[in-house]
Amino acid sequence: MGIVPLERALQLAADVDLDLVEVAPMARPPVCKLMDFGKFKYESALKARESRRNQQQTVIKEMKLRPKIDPHDYETKKGHVVRFLKAGDKVKVTIMFRGREQSRPELGFRLLRRLSEEISELGFVEASPKQDGRNMIMVLAPHRATKAAAVAAAPGAKTREPREGEEAEAPATESTAE
Repeated sequence: MGIVPLERALQLAADVDLDLVEVAPMARPPVCKLMDFGKFKYESALKARESRRNQQQTVIKEMKLRPKIDPHDYETKKGHVVRFLKAGDKVKVTIMFRGREQSRPELGFRLLRRLSEEISELGFVEASPKQDGRNMIMVLAPHRATKAAAVAAAPGAKTREPREGEEAEAPATESTAE
């Protein structure tokens, strides 16, 4: 309708029994539409719900180590870190120092560097190791390809098995005209 004075726009809305809804308040002049306000609220709620559904929740798992960890224990903890990264989760690796160990932070740095090198094909160091009081913290994140594969392998992404008496559906890769 173009640029219309407010009184004229309100009169037009009343004539057709609709509401005058401001859809872009920051624009100059503000953009308004003649529509049912209840329907507008419902549609905007649907859009918000859909956008929340499409967002991926970032999960941060934590693995705690000690500077003088036994080799077998280290391999077990590394296996957990690998499993978390394969699942597409970030991993916060914490090294806890006790007593005199706090005077030797290089042990923690070495251990974290070794771990990051061993899992480099699955993930990368998102936050480099830093001392935080008695703890040393490093955050590992999965590579993009790993995260995409984890999403595809998620339980919700599996196809439904055919029930008794049903035929299995063929994957729809090409459309055929009959």
